[in-house]
Amino acid sequence: MREAVIKAGVASDANYMGRLFGDIVNSADSSGEGVIPLCMTPYVSLVIHEAQAKPQTIDPSAFDSFTDDAREVCARARHSLKLFEDTRRGTDGQLRFFEDEILKKHSSHFLGNTWLPPARFLESDLSLFTYNETLISTSHAAAFHIGMRTERLFHKDNEAYVRATMEKMGRCLYALGARLDAEGPRTFVRNLSREGVRHRDTRAAPYYQQGFNGSTTPAINGVLTDFQVRTNFIAFMLTAGSDVLDLEYTVFKIRYITLYQVLTSLMLLKENAAYPLSRESTEILEGITGSEEARLITNSSARGFRNTLMHYNLPGRIDTQRITLDQPLFGLVSIFFPSHNYRSLSELTDRCVKTTAERLNSWADAT
Repeated sequence: MREAVIKAGVASDANYMGRLFGDIVNSADSSGEGVIPLCMTPYVSLVIHEAQAKPQTIDPSAFDSFTDDAREVCARARHSLKLFEDTRRGTDGQLRFFEDEILKKHSSHFLGNTWLPPARFLESDLSLFTYNETLISTSHAAAFHIGMRTERLFHKDNEAYVRATMEKMGRCLYALGARLDAEGPRTFVRNLSREGVRHRDTRAAPYYQQGFNGSTTPAINGVLTDFQVRTNFIAFMLTAGSDVLDLEYTVFKIRYITLYQVLTSLMLLKENAAYPLSRESTEILEGITGSEEARLITNSSARGFRNTLMHYNLPGRIDTQRITLDQPLFGLVSIFFPSHNYRSLSELTDRCVKTTAERLNSWADAT
């Protein structure tokens, strides 16, 4: 049963990713063609990385074409989903990474390139992507989660390098069962508003001096912007055209993992006295993380639920007699959330996702 759950989870995720990219290729509206892969790349990396870590269950030949560099890129992208829970960097490391590798290097690369000094105010180093006027990604968030080293992204052959790496990931997905023409329901791509996706460029320094915790903490504000766009994506884009109470495996998984990591990361930020948070910021964080829904989702007793969604493995002490492949999430909901079934947990998760997104958006707009 443990192996069957791993195989079923990987197969479901690969099938969804195939249909997703099939919908992107076949969509008559290309407005979201660029930003959707930016939003989805860390989740694609999650599938590949975790499947590769199961050689006793998942045929390792699926990764024969994966180079060491592609493997490292995939691993970094997957680890980025943990946000402040990343044991390799932690909160301090993530903030330093954003400031040094994202904010400073992007500004150095994109600014000061024009020979005409009066025109330099026209330069920009931050792209903002919106869906129905809600921020769902930025160029900094994309770089934070893509897993590629900044030097490679800005190298003169960056397009060839990125394309080659993504092609290697695509071949892995194909070997795991992904198909552009796979059977199954259409993904959110087919249900997006044709005019909904927009993008504009701006300067990062003044942008990160507004909202959130104020002008003195640009790195904190930048990372909080990443939390904001990840939550907005799962709240307002990923479920377009879907019944949020009856989501397929992969969509629920992406939403739950993202929400869990955002909430736990906000808790870590709030509880660490080393960070100069204003009283207003602390109160906002308490409001986001202290709700009944947030406490249930992040409760330590539900950690095994999150771990199975993240890693595919069933918890070691779980009673496998209670696991069945024909139930949503293999019947895990009743084990970890005894007072809920799949639909009621989906409703609670959806409510918490949207409330968290709304509060982060309001905080981002504060001056």
